[in-house]
Amino acid sequence: MSTLSIEERVAALEAEVVQIRQKVASPEVPVTPWWEKIAGTFAQDSVYNEAMKLGHQYRRSLRRRSPLKRKANHVHS
Repeated sequence: MSTLSIEERVAALEAEVVQIRQKVASPEVPVTPWWEKIAGTFAQDSVYNEAMKLGHQYRRSLRRRSPLKRKANHVHS
């Protein structure tokens, strides 16, 4: 372990405080989230639209099934 004097340790902490204050005063430009970068990529894409339609139909079919039908499909061994 390094044996720094109290003055050296305080100086190091003061330097860190200066850096933190600078970051708070002028924050970095936020990075654009990935989903905003790709928004609109599939606009007017018939294959994508068909995939979304089929996915929606599949999820709706799962919701429509009665609890009895779901239990019948889960056979315990």
